[in-house]
Amino acid sequence: MKVGIIGCGRIAQTRHIPEYGSHPGVRIAGYYDFNEERAKELAAVYGGKVYDSADALLDDRGIDAVSICTANHTHGELAVKALRSGKHVLCEKPMAVSLEECKAMVHAAAENNRQLMIGQNQRFAKAHVRAKELLTQGLIGNVLTFKTTFGHGGPETWSIDGGAGSWFFDKQKASMGAMADLGVHKTDLIQFLLGQKVAAVTAQMVTLDKRNESGDLIGVDDNAICIYEMERGAIGTMTASWTYYGREDNSTVLYGTRGVMKIYDDPDHSISVVLKNGEQVLYDIDKIQTNDNQTKSGIIDAFVDALEAGAEVPVSGADVLSAMEAVFACQESSREKRRIVIREKGER
Repeated sequence: MKVGIIGCGRIAQTRHIPEYGSHPGVRIAGYYDFNEERAKELAAVYGGKVYDSADALLDDRGIDAVSICTANHTHGELAVKALRSGKHVLCEKPMAVSLEECKAMVHAAAENNRQLMIGQNQRFAKAHVRAKELLTQGLIGNVLTFKTTFGHGGPETWSIDGGAGSWFFDKQKASMGAMADLGVHKTDLIQFLLGQKVAAVTAQMVTLDKRNESGDLIGVDDNAICIYEMERGAIGTMTASWTYYGREDNSTVLYGTRGVMKIYDDPDHSISVVLKNGEQVLYDIDKIQTNDNQTKSGIIDAFVDALEAGAEVPVSGADVLSAMEAVFACQESSREKRRIVIREKGER
């Protein structure tokens, strides 16, 4: 399978390109980046052609699939173009910057009989996979409340063009800040773990500390604190932050009718469970990825393997729509300072 890379920044260099490069069923056929030298350097290492535009890459009928690893505001347009050109698409998160764009991507995939997958890699973390199994088995009973958190010191030290001028801080390019970077992960994850969609939100998306090159507060949120009401009654908080200047926090804690489950909360145990009767169960499965400790994501393998098998990709665009609904509802809630109802709640 021949793949093309659109956008050759940090996420492409750390995840997509090396993971495609190590997959026996893939050849990286082409690259496009607005920084042509960056693309040429990668082509020299991994092979493939450098294109002078994204359109030129998409016009190449020899390319079967593309990874879209560009700034947030370009995801929707590029994905639709790619799908219409007959390419399968793996798009980095956030899926797009409006619900209308997200729906257009899903429609384009269906209309052109192509696969669209979104890079929500937290679903592939081994402890999250195991936690989902344990929850389905009823280990801690019905989940009543939860808190899920993703916080670190910000993208400026990790982004390929970092510092105060990072595109992550530019509202025109990023649309949202910590919410788009981190909150989309935990919103998708809590729906995955609980098997429930977010039904209503109350959110504050604020800018507390991050400043641009002029010394002014950036135009996007550096913190998002959201209350999620799930469709079958569970309620909890989702926090995304770029101002955790100590150890990164990527934890989820679930409080059920039979006990408590903590995921990636204890540095020594990836899952810890304390049951109502006092019994403690510990699982040592893996360590969560951090910006400083990148391990294989599983996203690329899952994408390629599904295409090779002619199967539906996991984490399809259609599957991620409900999480994006919640994210955009949080924007509305924060802006209008009110609770936003997305869908009616069902019975437990």
